[in-house]
Amino acid sequence: MPSKATIDRVQAGKDQLQFITCGSVDDGKSTLIGRLLHDSKVIYEDQLAALARDSAKHGTTGNDVDFALLVDGLEAEREQGITIDVAYRFFTTLRRSFMVADTPGHEQYTRNMATGASNAQLAIILIDARKGVLVQTKRHSFICSLLGIRHVVLAVNKIDLVKYNKERFDRIVGDYMAFAAGLGFTSVVPIPISARYGDNVINQSDKTKWYQGPCLLDYLESIDIQSDVARQVFRFPVQWVNRPNLDFRGYAGSVASGSISAGDEIVVAASGRTTRVKRIVTQDGNLPRADAGDAVTITLEDEIDIGRGDLLARPNERPEVTDQFAAHLIWMDNDPLVAGRNYIFRIGTRTGVAGSITAIKHRIDVNTREHLAARKLSLNEIGFCNVATALPVAFDPYEVNRKTGSFIVIDRFTNRTVGAGMIAFPLRRATNIARQPLSVGKSERAALKNQKPCIIWFTGLSGAGKSTIANIVDQKLFAMSCHTILLDGDNMRHGLNRDLGFSEADRVENIRRVGEVAKLMADGGLIVICSFISPYRAERDMVRNLVAREEFIEIFVDTPLEECVRRDPKGLYSKAKSGKIKNFTGIDAPYEIPMRPEFHLRTMDQTPEQLAEAVIDVLKARAIVHGH
Repeated sequence: MPSKATIDRVQAGKDQLQFITCGSVDDGKSTLIGRLLHDSKVIYEDQLAALARDSAKHGTTGNDVDFALLVDGLEAEREQGITIDVAYRFFTTLRRSFMVADTPGHEQYTRNMATGASNAQLAIILIDARKGVLVQTKRHSFICSLLGIRHVVLAVNKIDLVKYNKERFDRIVGDYMAFAAGLGFTSVVPIPISARYGDNVINQSDKTKWYQGPCLLDYLESIDIQSDVARQVFRFPVQWVNRPNLDFRGYAGSVASGSISAGDEIVVAASGRTTRVKRIVTQDGNLPRADAGDAVTITLEDEIDIGRGDLLARPNERPEVTDQFAAHLIWMDNDPLVAGRNYIFRIGTRTGVAGSITAIKHRIDVNTREHLAARKLSLNEIGFCNVATALPVAFDPYEVNRKTGSFIVIDRFTNRTVGAGMIAFPLRRATNIARQPLSVGKSERAALKNQKPCIIWFTGLSGAGKSTIANIVDQKLFAMSCHTILLDGDNMRHGLNRDLGFSEADRVENIRRVGEVAKLMADGGLIVICSFISPYRAERDMVRNLVAREEFIEIFVDTPLEECVRRDPKGLYSKAKSGKIKNFTGIDAPYEIPMRPEFHLRTMDQTPEQLAEAVIDVLKARAIVHGH
């Protein structure tokens, strides 16, 4: 093994290759990585001793050392003999350093595999020489292609178990090449290997004299990965505004692609403001130039407004800037994606961007690449979607720049990462449509009516009394000469929303439409009274975010389910219980109670008249209306 001093000396001048191993279950991914680590002599004596002990306890190779155990770190993996999590390993040779991700083979761990592939430049796709090209081989190849990997090593493993048969190797290579022809790979290099015995892994094997290509490590050390990055244009996502004192303002981050020099002209993508680079600052002093991967602080000639998440570029090589785009999306959460629901997006270094998946154009069967109609995406499914964000964001198509063309989707309530996306292209309508300024605004219309516009949102179970109370509130406000409109769930479904059913996706769209209508009416100066079950918090919050904070009043009409069933004014609960109505809230569909409603109405100990009067008192206290 090279000494630490030797490794440190050569490390500074070396680039790093990030690669991923993938393939079907038990094709030998972990064994191959273990073999690379062992034969590269980067395993210490105590690790080898531990490996020998683990092999005796968990190994699957008889009396031989089981190299897979170097990577399969989770106890569940060792017991089952499979890889579940993504295991990252680092090693170095005198020619290059490496980071390798060993990813799961099982279909249910697609999100783990996608995580490992997201930053990889090359994929080693293993195929068991006895089994040939399998469905999982195609699945992983498609995901690698989708995630922008352009270089593939086709490692036909366990060649020893087919007696190093050349015809078998050639047949597998032919089958794979026929399948991969449409995946857009720049290179596919097939290598016959035996990860267990080391054939063609570090050294050429004398058992495959018919094979004239490189061994695996030679190829990994020599493949050109810098030219792809060098061809990309300059992109610098601002990660932090560095202001240690009044005399210094810099913008810190890592160069995502391309290069920049002191004196070069740059533009802030979102605002279009241009300036020049004054200095490129590092802890070790100023640099004349920064290249992809360099972590630097850039100072500018002019004082312009730049914040975390802004993207710097050259004026003649600007990224797209829009609030609507199409993207491939890998869904990573147990709760399905529903079009129209609000999420938080992180695009580059810009975090906290509100938005939604406005449409699922199709779901992709990754085994066949077939496009399938879909209303939602479930865990590990991949779809092609339209996305809308609350603010314009700067990006490049993912196939052009993986750093600036990717995003993650975050659940607004749990903060879980629920999806990962690859931007395909901006939607043309986003750049062709601009808001028309209006001469008469909300404040003028509200002043004419002598009231504050707002949305009063009644939510609760069917039969809770929402419509009854809302109707009484409307009557009382009308008697006070207030200008109101009452939107009721049943009435909306007779008109604007008559095309919607009661699936989760349809319920989301129902409230989205109602929310937009309510906002328009509030913009007209009206007090908008809404009575809807609206079972999901996400959609109620979506409406809340359409207007100013003080303009949305959520009222939870709290009636126990047992009482709603007893009342059953429309006979719906009895139908739902007998199976005649599906997806009925409270029976076979959930209701998410409000966490912090502005007003909580408990209906069991007060009459609708008393509850309506309490709502009026709240409106007076908030100066929404004035007492007469």
